[in-house]
Amino acid sequence: MSAFITRIRIWDRPVRLFHWGLILLVALSYASGKSGAWGLHYVSGYAILTMVLFRIFWGFFGSENARFVHFLRSPLAALQQLGRLGKRDRDTETSHNPAGGWMVVVLLTLLLTQAFSGLFANHDPGFSYSQHGPLALKVTEATSESLSALHLAVQRYLLFAIALHVLAIMLYKLVKGHELVMPMLTGEKLLPEGVKAPRLASGRLAFGLLVLAGTMVFLFIRLF
Repeated sequence: MSAFITRIRIWDRPVRLFHWGLILLVALSYASGKSGAWGLHYVSGYAILTMVLFRIFWGFFGSENARFVHFLRSPLAALQQLGRLGKRDRDTETSHNPAGGWMVVVLLTLLLTQAFSGLFANHDPGFSYSQHGPLALKVTEATSESLSALHLAVQRYLLFAIALHVLAIMLYKLVKGHELVMPMLTGEKLLPEGVKAPRLASGRLAFGLLVLAGTMVFLFIRLF
């Protein structure tokens, strides 16, 4: 590998907007849930569900390095990657590393479960109009209570996964010298010369998939 360093664009704008937008939405959902601002809580939940569906679509049809087939490797590869965490080495990744790829899947799964269960959740045993999810009255009370319990349980797992994700980013910066935050801000990363830049998909495709995701969420809520 060449010792020369070059600047490569690795993250497209849709991925970066998804990443930072999702952080804001999760914070908004958490704060509005804690304060009892349920109207705002539901709107942020719809937005999260739409964003997660978009990212799943982008994982199949989007930019080369955003596709699941590109960054998802075997669990063994992820464990081997974690085993090298204490070793300082050269960063050559143009996507998520093996461990980071599985963290993406875990976070998307938790967020999808959290947002979906919230549609049916009941925040008050009396099923008051202002304190239940938009679809809670479309299922039995027992089903709503079960999904409410799932909603609360997944929240704890999600907070733990987010904390683990942030810790890993910090360790990669401090221990290995890999900068992971700035590339997600600027889209560009300093890599050894000779590393091939990924093919990035168009913004029009991203917009179309976002509209599709939003339409699916809207129709599901209206027609369920």
